[in-house]
Amino acid sequence: MATDAPKEDCREARVPIQCHGMRLDQVAAELFPDYSRNRLATWIKEGRLTVDGRTVKPRDKATASAQVTLMVTDEPVIDWQPQSLPLDIIFEDEHILVVNKPAGVVVHPAAGHADGTLVNALLAHAPELDALPRGGIVHRLDKETSGIMFVARSSLAHKSLVAQLSERTVSRTYCAVCTGALTGGGKIDAPIDRHPTAKTKMAVVADGKPAVTHYRIAHRFKHYTQLQVNLETGRTHQIRVHMAHRKWPLIGDPVYGGRQRVSAGASDLLMSTLRGFPRQALHAQALEFEHPASGDWMEFEIDLPDDLVNLLEVLESEDRFGS
Repeated sequence: MATDAPKEDCREARVPIQCHGMRLDQVAAELFPDYSRNRLATWIKEGRLTVDGRTVKPRDKATASAQVTLMVTDEPVIDWQPQSLPLDIIFEDEHILVVNKPAGVVVHPAAGHADGTLVNALLAHAPELDALPRGGIVHRLDKETSGIMFVARSSLAHKSLVAQLSERTVSRTYCAVCTGALTGGGKIDAPIDRHPTAKTKMAVVADGKPAVTHYRIAHRFKHYTQLQVNLETGRTHQIRVHMAHRKWPLIGDPVYGGRQRVSAGASDLLMSTLRGFPRQALHAQALEFEHPASGDWMEFEIDLPDDLVNLLEVLESEDRFGS
């Protein structure tokens, strides 16, 4: 549970002469070594790090002797405890766990979600995960995205899986149902980072991190499309952001989808199904990777959850019997 409320602490430093002309996020990492460069870059974007009283960008160049002020937020301390919770294990051995995460489950504890998470359940099942960074979690799914994940169960596996993700050799396949009748598959290559004004959202931005999504049509309906999506990179909310950027938001996406659009002439069943769909229509369906110890190629695929099956059946019936 959280034991302390967040606190703010003001820290100040001056840019040394040897750092003149360097990127500000690099300089910040030199001046404030207690924090990672990624966290400092986030704080720069949030306006928590200023230079001579001005807000700046991570890529701005530092000037010697400039005054750097950092407002540090100390996050609440979360005590990760094992909890006996339902856990759908697809595969396990001494090195890895492959699990099917249901929609509505947060992956790891954080402020606002101190318990009841996937990690709490994993710690109860495999206590040795407590010795690994983030309880063995090396990638995650959004709370309302269902589907398949792998978890490192040993130090060897943690190092290997992190490296495979970094080298982009892991194959991740998703089922997504979006608004709009697409005419063909394709590739979206558009950088993603924090939204410039809505800090809880991600967005396609010119100076963001590289993000590449491949998609092909699995089933085309009259006004909607079921897609098979493969990730080349793994940015936060990547599929949801990329689809919305192309004006094909996922059905049910509360953050990037806007108000649910219903086509003219839609049946009462379709309207109620769309408006009542409780989450973004996104499911991690298949996962392929190299086993960290044996080197064997591992392939896993799981069925679609009931809510997505029902959504697709309603869309199919609408096309078959609708006007």
